[in-house]
Amino acid sequence: MTVVTDRASLATARAALTGTVALVPTMGALHEGHLSLVRSAKAAGADHVIVSIFVNPLQFAPGEDFETYPRDLDADVTALRSEGVSLVFAPTREVMYPHRVRVTVSPGPVAGILEGASRPGFFDGVLTVVTKLFHLTTPDIAVFGEKDYQQLTLIRQLVTDLDFGIDIVGAPTVRDADGLAKSSRNAYLSTPQRELALTLSRALHAGAADTVDPLGAASTVISDAGDAVELDYLELTSPDLGEPVAGDQARLLVAATVGSTRLIDNIAVTLSPEFTAHSSPRVHS
Repeated sequence: MTVVTDRASLATARAALTGTVALVPTMGALHEGHLSLVRSAKAAGADHVIVSIFVNPLQFAPGEDFETYPRDLDADVTALRSEGVSLVFAPTREVMYPHRVRVTVSPGPVAGILEGASRPGFFDGVLTVVTKLFHLTTPDIAVFGEKDYQQLTLIRQLVTDLDFGIDIVGAPTVRDADGLAKSSRNAYLSTPQRELALTLSRALHAGAADTVDPLGAASTVISDAGDAVELDYLELTSPDLGEPVAGDQARLLVAATVGSTRLIDNIAVTLSPEFTAHSSPRVHS
């Protein structure tokens, strides 16, 4: 496995990779969820997997955890080597943004809801760095986790609308045995906070089990947790984040803060033909 940190070394290492190449973009602090993306890339037919490790400043607003976001490159490299990754690209901020940022990618209207409503400009930063990584690594396949479902949806739109010619693979959310979706930010949770954080997955599974009123069932679980779980949003959408349709597939998405840690999660839902959309299929704090 080769580890590079600059553009010239990346170009040389990338040129040596023949066959089908997949990219797995990450911000490091790798856990089983990230490693499952590597395996998904191989299952999708990749002969080689490139993993990028870069904590992207463009997707952190003032006051968010950019400076304290967990970083452990040595541990990340060790884990990726054990997965048979061919190339790791771990650039500095100066390598990724050698000039003052002048041009960014506008993510369109889907970026204005859910995470985008709570974190204005977040998806501009995400799609800008993903676009740069696509150009730098020229992959045939790119793999993103379904845990960040809105991000996955927007990246699919980016690739389709701007003709990137990259196959985007969505990998299932990986959960701990207790049901908590794996996230680098889980490291911030104390033991009591972790128990409270399980409210999110419990709410989603309750919603998925109630095909007539999934939003109501999930909302009840969130409400039962009281003020200890500060809800940002709980929304039911179609798979492309539009309005849900009775008798069809849907997505139930939640974001909440436990202690000082903001967590997101989502689940697929099959709606009953008896489902009737509420006047607004959204619940906010």
